[in-house]
Formats: sequence, structure tokens, C-alpha cells
Amino acid sequence: MRVATVNVNGIRAASRKHMASWLETCAPDVLLLQEVRADEPTAAALLPGYESVIWPCRVKGRAGVAVAVREGGPVTVGQVRYGVSTPGTAEPDVDSGRWLEVDLAPVSASAEAVTGGPVAQTTTPPLTVVSAYFHSGQVGTIKMDQKYAHLDLVDLRMASLLAAAAAGERDVLMAGDLNIVRSERDIKNWRSNHNKSAGVLDEEIAYLERWFDSGWVDVARNLAPDAQGPYTWWSQRGKAFDNDAGWRLDYQVATPRLAERARSFTVDRAPSYAERWSDHAPLVVDYEL
Repeated sequence: MRVATVNVNGIRAASRKHMASWLETCAPDVLLLQEVRADEPTAAALLPGYESVIWPCRVKGRAGVAVAVREGGPVTVGQVRYGVSTPGTAEPDVDSGRWLEVDLAPVSASAEAVTGGPVAQTTTPPLTVVSAYFHSGQVGTIKMDQKYAHLDLVDLRMASLLAAAAAGERDVLMAGDLNIVRSERDIKNWRSNHNKSAGVLDEEIAYLERWFDSGWVDVARNLAPDAQGPYTWWSQRGKAFDNDAGWRLDYQVATPRLAERARSFTVDRAPSYAERWSDHAPLVVDYEL
């Protein structure tokens, strides 16, 4: 199963550029999008051949996440959950369109309901995917407070999902634009940004490291432990893209059993600045399920 995650920086703008040709070539079975910035009918229409679930942000022109499953692929969309706030608590407007959970059902499981016939049983637990878009933050402003408040909620949900995985109830993949690097291997200019810029603060990094210390797996880093990058985001300003002065902000974070099934990954970096359709590049992982 091929899973791709990418911050599209506005799905309408991306679709006017080269996103459609990338999608046709890559053909992910599961596509996780962030910063969709469009309502559900508009975004779904730009993803032909996919069954899509989109959660727009309530703040117009901001955020928005999506999970899209390829028609005819190995899985279909099951139960959907919106947001990371605790049950009975309203999601703040600034947090809306940032966390979308979708349970995926194997196609064989839904075939029994259609045909009435028996289906081959499997010991593989259900899979839940999460499309996540964390706040970027800005040091010394309320935006940083909003980022930490959201991270605190994510922290609780990550612990709950990991416990469910440990109990054998499901495998989980949380993926998206986390807007935090982990170390100097994840950013070209570490020294000038460390503890000065949002996304490179020790307090932010501690959230990620706590998750990985508890059992979650950074899939790309696990497959390439000593690599510099590969980066997934480059500023639109200056020569950052041409000089590969990037940041690794996009992750696929898996529970241990699923992480063991990851076979390879790639960052689909555009051949040239002119061919970019977002300031991010897709992170694509192939899992053997």
C-alpha cells in the first residue's frame, strides 16, 4: 500500500500547476493532504479517482486537511472522526481543519457485504490514518501559544492511539505537516534557527521526541537513520529550493507493527523551481500489508 502525504498550499492553486500529473504518476493508495484551503465539494472534485474526506478550517482560507483513498485500491473509507479535542469539548476555530482520523477497511471486508459470500480472514488489525497539520507558530506571539495548546491535545490523543495499538485493536499512521524539525539532520541551517525560529525550538522538539520515546516510529528517519534530510519544505524566497536549503517538516509517524511493514520511501521533490506545485514536496512510503 502506497501512502503519500503533502501540504498542497491550497489545492486549487496546486491543481492549476502540476499536482494532477504527479498524482497520476505516483498513484498513492492513500493520500493525506494538508492546507487544502477549500470546501469539501471543491476539493473532492480536484481528486478524481479518489474517495475523499475533507475537513475545512472554519477560518476561511486557512488550514484544511483531507484523506483520499484510491478507488479500486486495497482499502476503503470507514468511520471518520474530526478534530483532536476531547469528546464533548468544542474544537477552537484555529484548531479546526487540522486533525482528521479515518478508519480504513480492507476491500475484501466490504466485499462480503456486497456479495454475501465468505471473505478470507486476516490477522492484520484495522488501520487508522490521521491527516495532521500543526500550527506553524511565531515566537513571541499568540500563535505560539495556540501551537502549544494544540500540541497538548495531540499529546493526549497520541497516547490514546498508541495504547489502542499496543492492545492489538488497530494500527495507526499519523502523517502530515508537523511544522517541527527534530535535529540538525532535518534542517539545512540549524545553527541560525535553533531556539530562535518556530519549528526549531527545544520545547517543540520535546513533543516529537516524547512520542518517539514512547513507541511511535518516525518512518522516514527509521528507513534512513543517517541521512541529512531529505527535506520536504523550502521557502519560496531567495534560492532556498535551488540550494536545497530546506526543512524536514512532513512526517509519517506509525505505530510499531505498521512501521515494521514500511519498505521504502521517497520525497518527490520537483525537478526545478518552476515545476513546483507547492512549497512542500510529497513524502511517499510503501508499506507491505
